[in-house]
Amino acid sequence: MGHVEIPETDISGPVGLRGAPRPRTAASRNRTAALEQLWRAPTAQRDPAERVPARRKPVHRASVGALTDLLALAGPAWLLLHLGEQPRPWLAAAVAGLLWTGLRGVRGRYADPVRAEPGGAFGALGDWLVLLGVLAVLHAAAGGSVDPATAVVAVAPGLLAATAVEGLRTGRRGRAVRKVLLVGEAAGLDRAAELLNSRTDHAYQLVAAIPVGPGLPGFENLQVPGRLASSPADDDVTTVLGGAYAHDADLVLVAPGPQLTGDRLRRLGWGLHDAGVALCVASELSGIAAGRVRPVTAAGLTLLHIAPPLRGGPQGVLKAALDRGGALFGLLVLAPLLLAVALCVRFSSRGPVFHRQVRQGQHNRPFTMWKFRTMVADAEARKEQLSEDNEVDGPLFKMRQDPRVTPVGRTLRRTSIDELPQLFNVLLGQMSLVGPRPPLPEEASRYDEREGRRLAVKPGLTGLWQVSGRSDLSWQETVSLDLWYVDNWSVATDMGLLARTVRAVTDGRGAY
Repeated sequence: MGHVEIPETDISGPVGLRGAPRPRTAASRNRTAALEQLWRAPTAQRDPAERVPARRKPVHRASVGALTDLLALAGPAWLLLHLGEQPRPWLAAAVAGLLWTGLRGVRGRYADPVRAEPGGAFGALGDWLVLLGVLAVLHAAAGGSVDPATAVVAVAPGLLAATAVEGLRTGRRGRAVRKVLLVGEAAGLDRAAELLNSRTDHAYQLVAAIPVGPGLPGFENLQVPGRLASSPADDDVTTVLGGAYAHDADLVLVAPGPQLTGDRLRRLGWGLHDAGVALCVASELSGIAAGRVRPVTAAGLTLLHIAPPLRGGPQGVLKAALDRGGALFGLLVLAPLLLAVALCVRFSSRGPVFHRQVRQGQHNRPFTMWKFRTMVADAEARKEQLSEDNEVDGPLFKMRQDPRVTPVGRTLRRTSIDELPQLFNVLLGQMSLVGPRPPLPEEASRYDEREGRRLAVKPGLTGLWQVSGRSDLSWQETVSLDLWYVDNWSVATDMGLLARTVRAVTDGRGAY
């Protein structure tokens, strides 16, 4: 493998990109020359007439986010306090705005959006409640004269603005916000590329890959702008930077392997960071939320401590309380709708209003699940006749045009209103508001060890699969989503999934 020729330079001057001392020229020519050398790396095999791509200027997301939060809370707060003739409205608004911005900064709300976890849009509500607590303590300690009710109304616009911004960020997560250049051996590249391309609920767009060693990635449409030798070489950094610049990548994702680890990976990181390109190292771990991972160092090693999944404790108690309270509240509020649907089902076709079915719950315990009837009365007897028309893999049975579904039932299924009677199951403690869907006994009897882990938590009225495609997902995709929830659930995640469920039900895709 060839090496990039560096023009004669003054080595006493400062060093720019790693391995390329700055030539003694004007500042503008210096940057162009450095980029030109990286762009023309011989391993990239680029068109000599092609122009050097311009690097995008970094966006100061943290500064913009903090300023937005500060103005969105302090501005309306000052106006409302001033109109309410509260004493020193400017001081109270400034203190509240600075506390709000500082609190959200400490809690990582201005970090890169690619690091956000499911349910992140609900973080604004938690931050706002903490702000109210802090302001209440300050009000009591300082003997403030601002009316508490007026103060709550005054800081409410800050919550609305932050929620709107977080909602936009969550809504954009299916589109790419980071262009990724993959680096690693062929097997590692294929694994990372397959996982990144199999889902759209993340912020990484794979644009190219640089293999290490003789192997080639298995993805046909994956651009390969260069290659690293099997052993460390002087042009490792220039080759990777050349590929990153060629495809305008702002993140290099390394899949470590026997040929790319230890000192070689460390030196590659030096060069990328000196050039202002972000570096990320893929782990063999999968299906683990970032909140469960705690990095530590010992004897020069970087260790990842993995916290066990939640199975009880304070969050378990809170989840149970929210389930029972939410189910009771939902039944009371939705009582008129439930009555109207019951009448429609009863008079639109022969048969009972409710469909009762034995399902397997937590720890494979059976229970009777309630739904509004959406099929003809003899639907179960006709199921075996339609077994050859099953449109999904695995133990599930689904048909897009199931002849057993009644006209009213199709509307109920599309809107998921047929599931609302399961609020009684939640109230009885047999189900949760959020969790995997409860399987039929014959389905559960066919589970292997991996699939059986879905039964480690209570089944839910909604869950990850409902907000990620519902019946359009394959069986293995459904299992993967449920297993992620089983291992990584939290109350904050549940709240976020409930919010996303409203959007999924309104959209109606995958419901049949």
